Amino acid sequence: MRSRPNFLAGLGSLVWLFLVGLPLYVMLAATLRSRDDYAQQGPLSFPKHFTLHNYTQDFSNGFGRYFFHTLLVTAAVVAIVVLLVPPLSYAIVRGRGRITTGVFRLFLLGLAVPAQAVIVPMFYVINRAGLYDNLAGVILPTAAFCLPVSALVLTGVMRDITPDLYEAMAMDGAPQWRVFVQLVLPLSKGGLSTIVVFSALQAWNGFLFPLVLTQSDSSKVVTLSLYDFQTEHGVDIPGLLAAVVLSMLPILIVYLFARRALVQGLMGVGGK
Repeated sequence: MRSRPNFLAGLGSLVWLFLVGLPLYVMLAATLRSRDDYAQQGPLSFPKHFTLHNYTQDFSNGFGRYFFHTLLVTAAVVAIVVLLVPPLSYAIVRGRGRITTGVFRLFLLGLAVPAQAVIVPMFYVINRAGLYDNLAGVILPTAAFCLPVSALVLTGVMRDITPDLYEAMAMDGAPQWRVFVQLVLPLSKGGLSTIVVFSALQAWNGFLFPLVLTQSDSSKVVTLSLYDFQTEHGVDIPGLLAAVVLSMLPILIVYLFARRALVQGLMGVGGK
């Protein structure tokens, strides 16, 4: 029996496609046209002459350096999270003592503390440590605020590993480090992908910590460099949108490669 086409669902899909596609078209089309053309023809008009001047101008104005700074911050934050969270989550899942339980509760408490509430004492600590206006002063607090969510996600994933697998490894005489490396990490690849993408997003899109904890171009990141397109004479919208497109590409590439494992990790199945 043939099912009837769902015209209402099709109409809803077209509306959704229009709502999503229109802003993308406006953004991408603006990056391929000159500033005068954009001002005269408006944002919805199709570009008459395509140009890559906005992209080349962004790099000539120092965007490449700020892009590298952001890439460095993101890589460092992801490295810290990946090095600390998996063994911590494994200790929480397999540990039975009060210390591990207390540490996990302390991490859960970190979920309730917004960055805006501690930015003043954070500024004082970073300044006293001699890390003000330094990329390290942005990396450390960003990684610290990524740890609670990452630990919560990966702990939930590791709890899905059945006890029979641990018992089988124990019967083979495997030490704890071997159980962790050969059993837990492979079965937690979905959760690992989730915390990598999450921490990368937090670091790449970070704005508050770079704004308060840095001030010079030597430590400026992409999110702060977008202010450079606003002057006393106006805003270079095509150049600004070109910088936004460039800043989106790394995270988009990471998501395209890790989307399946990311969804599995958020579902709590751990990639099994």
